[in-house]
Amino acid sequence: MADEPTGGFTTREALFYHETIRPGKLEVVATKPMTSQRDLSLAYSPGVAAPVEAIAEDPSLAARYTARSNLVAVISNGSAILGLGNLGALASKPVMEGKAVLFKRFADVDSIDIELATEDPEAFINAVALMEPSFGGINLEDIKAPECFIIEAALRERMNIPVMHDDQHGTAIIAAAGLINACHLTGRDLKTSKMVVNGAGASALACTALIKALGIPHENVIVCDRSGPITPGRDNVDQWKSAHAVETKAKDLEEALDGADIFLGLSAAGALKPEWVKKMADKPIIFAMANPTPEIMPDDAKAVRPDAIIATGRSDFPNQVNNVLGFPFIFRGALDVQATTINEEMKVAAAKAIAELARERVPEEVASAYGKNQKFGTDYIIPAPFDPRLIEVVSSAVAKAAMDSGVALANIEDFDQYRTALRSRLNPTTAVLTGVYNEAKANPKRMVFAEAEEEVVLRAAIQYRDFGYGTPILVGRTKAVVNKLHQLSVSDPGSFEIQNSADSQHVPAMVELLYKRLQRRGYTERDVRRMVNQNRNIFSSLLVALGHGDGMISGLTKTFAQTVREVNMVLDPKPDAAPFGIHMMLGKNHTTFLADTTINERPDAEQLAHIAKETAAVARRMGHEPRVAFLSYSTFGNPSGQWLGNIREAVATLDSENPGFEYEGEMAPDAALNPKVMELYPFSRLSAPANVLVMPGLQSANLSAKLLRELGANTTVGPMLIGMEKPVQIAPMTAIAPDVLTLAVLASAGVVG
Repeated sequence: MADEPTGGFTTREALFYHETIRPGKLEVVATKPMTSQRDLSLAYSPGVAAPVEAIAEDPSLAARYTARSNLVAVISNGSAILGLGNLGALASKPVMEGKAVLFKRFADVDSIDIELATEDPEAFINAVALMEPSFGGINLEDIKAPECFIIEAALRERMNIPVMHDDQHGTAIIAAAGLINACHLTGRDLKTSKMVVNGAGASALACTALIKALGIPHENVIVCDRSGPITPGRDNVDQWKSAHAVETKAKDLEEALDGADIFLGLSAAGALKPEWVKKMADKPIIFAMANPTPEIMPDDAKAVRPDAIIATGRSDFPNQVNNVLGFPFIFRGALDVQATTINEEMKVAAAKAIAELARERVPEEVASAYGKNQKFGTDYIIPAPFDPRLIEVVSSAVAKAAMDSGVALANIEDFDQYRTALRSRLNPTTAVLTGVYNEAKANPKRMVFAEAEEEVVLRAAIQYRDFGYGTPILVGRTKAVVNKLHQLSVSDPGSFEIQNSADSQHVPAMVELLYKRLQRRGYTERDVRRMVNQNRNIFSSLLVALGHGDGMISGLTKTFAQTVREVNMVLDPKPDAAPFGIHMMLGKNHTTFLADTTINERPDAEQLAHIAKETAAVARRMGHEPRVAFLSYSTFGNPSGQWLGNIREAVATLDSENPGFEYEGEMAPDAALNPKVMELYPFSRLSAPANVLVMPGLQSANLSAKLLRELGANTTVGPMLIGMEKPVQIAPMTAIAPDVLTLAVLASAGVVG
């Protein structure tokens, strides 16, 4: 098996990703308590009899008493696995698991993958149709043509739930959205435009059908396959191709493109020649969507037609036609109104909603991820995949179209309320973190990895480079690091910069700098030289201090406190700042920030106020409107005690400064987080549960963070070190490679530090 880097990672890294933590990408999690015998009796026997009888009497109640109305099956036979061909049902499982997690990540739709070991359309159809009671929708995937047409048509006819082959319609909807905007920018009317389609597979024909539904006349579209334009009566044309046959004098793709307004390609790399593009109409629209290499590279098209608008399926060029913009939100809207199908009206509504969203002002979290000047224009006709508004805009448009077209079994009475509910399904931090990774790519930094002999650290460093976040500087014994790189299947270890104190040219300057800092603290020059040569945290910090690195990451081999002490021997806090730590707890649809969890044992009032302001700023950068609670064992003086004065003074300090965010204290955790308890204190200034928790001391803060990390179901990021003059992050000793990489990217992007 080849192990060359592909997409920024090697085959070994991809296999390691799918194998570690637990094999695969999915698990089943109970949504109800399962801790007592009573819970089990309610969940199964005898309590389950009540919903069974209710559903038997009224089948619509399945949406109320089961997970069916939020459950989609992703089903394939592996006959056309994305870009890999017919590798069989079992080989398709990683792809189908991936599709299932995208449903959850982008639209909070629960999904399970099903792989059917048959290429017989009738057997496939029967197997899927029999599963209708289990699911609220069916997403067909990676099924070869023409069988995919037969299967989808039959299942849509037989099943009373949404069925969609995403390879066809997902691509069609996003392409149609981009085409709407491209026509808008070039002053075209679809009704008078001429389009040439190259490729006659499932995706190409679905795109053609949907674009015709948007208004382009049948006779204005020439579809070409390997044999040339599809015309009435041509040999070797099946019923699906013949539906798009038109009379034309063109004998091949080149002739068909003469004067054409639009090229839509879902065919093969290099199928569109630059000299043919010259023959197209003014301001040609070119959608070259073959993957991984388009029919024409955008630079080649622009070289001959600078006035062209170009879209591809690739993320490294503007205007990516990406199915993830559509399918999660289309099913979300369809499920929420219990639609019996996904019809043309719903697809058109989705395409128009996506197109209209691209014309709106780009939100800050998307702008920071994809470029500060990102705005509607020739290089931005399709929204970015991580635009957080997609779920509310597209899902609500699809739901309304289902209602208006009469295929919805449930109605939405208040669409404003529905859109609010859609927004609350997702945690904005996840979108912002994606933006942070893209921001790091846009502004790559030199990051010092202080413990590069550790496999976890080295994996993170390799990914830091391969994913394009910047240049890793590996600190360790040269031979040991090179051997580790070989063990991790790195083909070019010599391309990595390795800094070894035993032979580094920077050591003299390091000794000079550090001796000036420490000579009046009882250290001799000999002491300093020994520290530089023997202590990797000090050596790494000096690389950063001397400008040979932009930031550093450490922590795997020593405790947080010890690592901080060693870093502090070289690097100072920011002026007028007290360093502190934040743990960020990520739930499905919420994020909570805990501070200070690492540094200040008993912060005074001024420090507490500073911690609150800085943590609130981090929360804002992560997409949240901060609501700060100063936690205590006491809630507004009950019970009284001797450790409340500094908290009250911190609140008074913020009162005098008007910091621009909600804050309240002193409060016990339940008074800050539980809405029912909050109702007991109507005078509280918090409008909703707190998302920034400022802890009264290091003992309670550190204990709470570690307890939540070990016992809670949330993902934990951190501790994140705030307030140092240079970006420094210290990972937990138990961190895995993704944890180290996240902290390195956060430091690189300047989001924390």
